[in-house]
Amino acid sequence: MKQTYKINGMTCSGCKSKVEYLLNELNLVTAATVNLETGTVEINTTTLLDATAIQAVLPEKYTVLETAENIFEQRKTEEKSELKQLFPLFLIFLYITTASVLMYATNWSTEGFMLSFMGLFYVIFSFFKFLDYKGFPKSFQMYDPLAKLLPAYAWIYPFIEITLGIMFLFKFQIPIALITTVIVLGITTIGVTKALLDKKTIQCACLGTALKLPMTKATFIENSIMLIMAIWMLINLYL
Repeated sequence: MKQTYKINGMTCSGCKSKVEYLLNELNLVTAATVNLETGTVEINTTTLLDATAIQAVLPEKYTVLETAENIFEQRKTEEKSELKQLFPLFLIFLYITTASVLMYATNWSTEGFMLSFMGLFYVIFSFFKFLDYKGFPKSFQMYDPLAKLLPAYAWIYPFIEITLGIMFLFKFQIPIALITTVIVLGITTIGVTKALLDKKTIQCACLGTALKLPMTKATFIENSIMLIMAIWMLINLYL
């Protein structure tokens, strides 16, 4: 991986040799070449390095600055890493969607598909929360407003999910299940939105703590899909 950094403070061939030597001593660096005319150093690395790591090995007289190229590469790497972390979530959504479609493949019903999707969603997501039932509440309280206010709510939340899942799958008391969904996921979505706006780096508890997922826009989208389905069906029921 090739990276280019701007380094202020290099004035002579001695500076060039010193910076090259120090950077080549880094374990992750395979080659480092300084260009005095442009005041930059080109580094070949086995993994992405940031300016802080480069600055740490250089004397104080040298100041390391990020280049636009490095910032772009770092963002691409972060996006790839985020997608890799969220792969289990996307895979689960694919399975839930496929199963819901197959259940009504021969006799299509949009409402039936939505009820099945929501039922499977709740059952599967509650399963992952029960995998680490003791660890889930602490993670959930980090962003859910009601769980922060009432810690007991975090402990009963997985049971609420499994109950709603069964209600949707067996089409039992659907209006109550839909209203509860709007309330429960509405509260959680408020917390997720606030966490994203504050740019907090916290773990998402949507799949419990067994799978380490970051709080991302995908979490917001996941909750929004369920909320839209619930609101849409409530409107069809009462209007």
